[in-house]
Amino acid sequence: MTVNTGAQAYGRACAELADTPRRWLVTGVAGFIGSHLLETLLSLGQHVRGLDNFMTGHRHNLEQVQASVGENAWKRFDFIEGDIRDGDTCTAACGGIDFVLHQAALGSVSRSLEDPLLCHAVNVSGFLNMLTAAHAAKVQRFVYAASSATYGDHPALPKVESQIGAPLSPYALSKYIDELYAQVYARCYGVDTVGLRYFNVFGPRQDPLGAYAAVIPRWISAMLAEQSVHIYGDGATSRDFCFVDNAVQANILAATSTDPAAINQVYNVAVNARTSLTELHASMQAMLRLSCPQLLPQAPQYSGFRDGDVRHSQADIGKAARLLGYSPTHDLRQGLRKTIAWYAAAERLGQADGGQARVLAGQA
Repeated sequence: MTVNTGAQAYGRACAELADTPRRWLVTGVAGFIGSHLLETLLSLGQHVRGLDNFMTGHRHNLEQVQASVGENAWKRFDFIEGDIRDGDTCTAACGGIDFVLHQAALGSVSRSLEDPLLCHAVNVSGFLNMLTAAHAAKVQRFVYAASSATYGDHPALPKVESQIGAPLSPYALSKYIDELYAQVYARCYGVDTVGLRYFNVFGPRQDPLGAYAAVIPRWISAMLAEQSVHIYGDGATSRDFCFVDNAVQANILAATSTDPAAINQVYNVAVNARTSLTELHASMQAMLRLSCPQLLPQAPQYSGFRDGDVRHSQADIGKAARLLGYSPTHDLRQGLRKTIAWYAAAERLGQADGGQARVLAGQA
């Protein structure tokens, strides 16, 4: 796969925003993707309001963004600690906003299987609250985090936006319902929406801890501790892993597009590649050996497949390229190098300062 590092449409969008700052709302702003959106927007001179209840986000993510962008940029950020399940909170958050980037969600298949009512309350009722508030506030565009889980049991590869199967989990169903609500609000109320079906987004600041942690940060954390990683299934399960910078690009392009054909659509956000878990493990071990040669590699442990997991996933990104100008700047290896370097640096700094950096990285 060839990755276009130019990303001309994205470069133009960023330049135009820097010239004409707008007001943005990022829900789930203390989360992994939300904090990266915040960092990029503040770096572009934008005014940003954040909303988070810290159910899955972390205050240390906001602290790291503040340290990265500096105090002058940080003054353009205001924060509401609140829950999207509360309609009044959503109304207050949307007031005076141009673009909503809705990232707040419970994003775990396994967690949705354990607690489907909570999944529905946050991902569906909370989403509807945000859509309603955005409509009342007359925001210009409502961009929301959709999911590759929506493809369910549809067997075709790569995944094309117009062809989905039956959902395999409450989480997958909740994200599909969001897409349907967005379509209805576009038709009935004239709300401009764009859904972004994320495929296995990873990168710095992703939480490696807990039962619902994503595979890449969880494995990096284990490898840095010289522990064996856990692979569900036979290792042949494959994913289209997408570095977080690509997801940030897609959000900004979706929010600022002036092409009427690009609005009220859903798009895959990925790199159109497929990597097995066994291949991923081997690549990560090789990169970590270069970054931390003192580490002792451990063989992975295998167990049964998890309920609700899709066997293979790969995205066709042609629609996003054609209508949004989306062009991923990082493939898996490029993203892994940056991600591993970040966690390794946090580990070294944590050893030097008694563990504070590891706390900020979510590793202690």
